[in-house]
Amino acid sequence: MAFISTRGRALALVAALLFTQHATLARQTGRACTVRVTLLQVNDVYRFTPADRGARGGLARVSTLRKRVMQESPNTIFLLSGDTISPSVESITYKGAQMIDAWNQVGLDYSVFGNHEFDYGDEVLVQRMKESKFKWLGANVVNASTGKTFADTPAFDVREIGGVKVGIFGITLPETKTTSKPGPTTEFRDPCDTAKQVIPQMRAAGAQAVVALTHLALAQDKALARCAADAGAKIDVIIGGHEHTLLQSSSGGTPIFKMTADSRELGRIDLNIDPSTNKVESIDWEIIPVDASVPDDPDFAPVVAKYAKLTAELSQPVGGAGVPLDARSATSRTEETNVADFIADSFRKASGADVALINGGSIRADDVLPAGELTVRDVLSILPFGNDLAMIQVTGDVLRQALEHGVAQTAPGAEPGRFPQVSGIRFSFDASKPPQSRVSDVTVNGRALDLKKTYTLITTSYVAGGGDQYAMFKGQTGVPLKQKLTDSGVLRKAIEDAKTIAPRTDGRIKRLDTPTESRPCAAPTPAAK
Repeated sequence: MAFISTRGRALALVAALLFTQHATLARQTGRACTVRVTLLQVNDVYRFTPADRGARGGLARVSTLRKRVMQESPNTIFLLSGDTISPSVESITYKGAQMIDAWNQVGLDYSVFGNHEFDYGDEVLVQRMKESKFKWLGANVVNASTGKTFADTPAFDVREIGGVKVGIFGITLPETKTTSKPGPTTEFRDPCDTAKQVIPQMRAAGAQAVVALTHLALAQDKALARCAADAGAKIDVIIGGHEHTLLQSSSGGTPIFKMTADSRELGRIDLNIDPSTNKVESIDWEIIPVDASVPDDPDFAPVVAKYAKLTAELSQPVGGAGVPLDARSATSRTEETNVADFIADSFRKASGADVALINGGSIRADDVLPAGELTVRDVLSILPFGNDLAMIQVTGDVLRQALEHGVAQTAPGAEPGRFPQVSGIRFSFDASKPPQSRVSDVTVNGRALDLKKTYTLITTSYVAGGGDQYAMFKGQTGVPLKQKLTDSGVLRKAIEDAKTIAPRTDGRIKRLDTPTESRPCAAPTPAAK
């Protein structure tokens, strides 16, 4: 198979260079005529409105682009690589129903379950599935009681289009069991074992091309591709998500493509299939920017109108920022940030606890908010889960365990949503050291951590209940709060009280080793997020 890019854009050229080991360009060999099937790709789309203050994304623009592509390439399949029901500002109210309305209007064909599809539990997800005009996939998401796929979704789908058959199956992040809120009987089976089962079934059903629609970390995608190839069940292309980073890679001869998030760009993958050999002879890849140069599709207007009232409410100001606020996922999950410090300090002040600890993955704006006005949307985009706060008693030893756990996955390619953002605590860590020996120099309110002393700790109910695998907190003695507190509510009040905030990092978290980036081939993002 040859992997080529014919559209002349720099990022697409990067993709082509990845696969220089494939020197033959199928379209130039004089072989039998191929059938082109176009895959359109987005992932991790939490909002239908544009992101980056209107500069990028927006499903009204995506709808326009889809129609353009359909005119030029009618054999088109539109794919979403998971994470759309949650988290978002609008989902706090509508639990993802607004996104289903949006996707139905755009004309989505398939989505795989992302880990955040389960944030509101199985029942809500099943309801969203019933509202969907597109197909949900998740071959490794299984009801442990029945052995059937979740909500009886198909393990795969073979679609005939343009005279050829394309097989598509979905794989969901196994860690969803502990990072989201699936039901007790919902389990996430091994991606490799699942692929080895379903791919032969797809081929037997006539699939001439096999597409894996995944919501996995890149390392897991690469392992999946290798495993399938080693088993003689090669995947032709993996359409992935989850990282919020523009990525291209390959493994086992299978190309892997991912976009960033919130439809900032639209991926286009052309599969050139030879019906006489039942093989994908070549693949073309293009990244299409979704920006202000793309007009809104007027057919999308009813969706915008339906949610206009909430949109207006979210635009109400709550205060201001005197400095840029770093709410990026990459920093919130790996290091101290000014936003995380402000949130943790606000939690501790509101509760009167000795210390505060929040998981960096709960900070979701994935943006640097510029200095200036802060709106309700800004607050809720930072903390969209709406978690209650919970205060518990912990010993110094438990607190140290929590810090060790929090920094245990800060290496490149890891799942670092557990990273501990703190208040009342200062510590250093060296991620290169062995487990349980990475954290040092821990102080609590200016004094060395006493492993035997009991401290009060404020966190979210999610973390207090063992979320993000903070198992050491589960079952600890609770301390009643004077009033109910929510994460976003406390943040909003802190901003309103201050009127203008200007948080700065103070060195409460120090990293002693030098992080190294080993993630292969991350392309530059088209625009700052």
